Amino acid sequence: MSYKAILTYAWDFADHGVTESISAFKNMGLNTISIAGTYHAGKFLRPEGKSGKVYFPEDGTAYFRHDDDCYSEIKPLPNSLLAERDILQELCDDGRLDINVWMVLLHNTTLGMKHPNAVVRNAFGDRYFYNLCPSAPEARAYAVGLCVDVTENYSVTGLSLEAPGFTPYAHGYHHEMSFVRQDPMFEGLMGLCFCDHCVSAASKQGFDAHRLKAYVANRIDSFLQSDVDIPDDMGRAFWLAEIATNKDLRTYLDFRAGQVTSLIAEIREAVRQDVDVAIIPSVARPTGGAWYEGTDLKAIGETTGIIEACFYEPNAARIATDLFDLKHRVPTNTTIRGILRPSYPDIESKAEFLSAVDILVAGGVTDIAFYNWGHQRRRNLEWIGEALARVP
Repeated sequence: MSYKAILTYAWDFADHGVTESISAFKNMGLNTISIAGTYHAGKFLRPEGKSGKVYFPEDGTAYFRHDDDCYSEIKPLPNSLLAERDILQELCDDGRLDINVWMVLLHNTTLGMKHPNAVVRNAFGDRYFYNLCPSAPEARAYAVGLCVDVTENYSVTGLSLEAPGFTPYAHGYHHEMSFVRQDPMFEGLMGLCFCDHCVSAASKQGFDAHRLKAYVANRIDSFLQSDVDIPDDMGRAFWLAEIATNKDLRTYLDFRAGQVTSLIAEIREAVRQDVDVAIIPSVARPTGGAWYEGTDLKAIGETTGIIEACFYEPNAARIATDLFDLKHRVPTNTTIRGILRPSYPDIESKAEFLSAVDILVAGGVTDIAFYNWGHQRRRNLEWIGEALARVP
């Protein structure tokens, strides 16, 4: 069955009503709701919000009633909405649309603060609390537990897994402050994890991560102590040269990819076999940049068979280019899903949006999702129905 989905949040259903919302989605031509099962913090403008126009989610919480037996040391934090109602269960009980759970796995500041020994650490030992490390056994158990829990206890048809790997240094954190110009080389080195779990796992594979850690720390410190500002284009060239010529770095990047691929394979093996498991590969644009987060697109395609790519671009031509590249990076039998944002900051005109949908369909992508119900104006939501009429 095709996948025509709208990405959603539980708080919007609480605002608009489950029954009424599903009816509206069916009228748009959608057949799937992809609801956030776990999510991070944010500040969201809600044009159609009834109880308010700006919403601050509770950071790092889960939007389903979890079963403690599915977890070890790290357990989900229940969202306060669950004290009143279980939106996910209500969606499943309605039965008119398939229910997919969009799960943010390891990007979780609240849990990182509670479990500091399970988070990413840079070459200086600084903890990145917003990223549970995919090499940490307790973080891996948590990620697997989430997926088993929600698929065993709810009649969901699929999972879309976001943030299974190493979040880039520049992804963003509350009230960041830096008075140093940050270029791609700096960000690449600062985003590498050298926590005890990564160093130990790499050592078991015969790699001296301590040597690379010392090199990276020295390279960063040398830059910070210098009077040099590196323009982005030069930093990008330096970072490419580093990857091409530093054998230790290339080996470590491959190791990172192996950690993420093995975690995803564990999840695929552990959950119900009739559940689709799709990977949202990257917060980077274009999709090919997912390698830095440890997302090996070829290996993931072989492991789950579904890549759900965020085609977050300002025009249809760039989406066509991203898709062209992506199709060369995944096995030929991989299903590519596309996520589009039919509004600012991406595609701002209906004609360009419909053109983007046509390009995806012409490229063989007929499984399409739209981000995000609660963020869009009514007019932009109306474009979705018109777009779906063009999708086989």
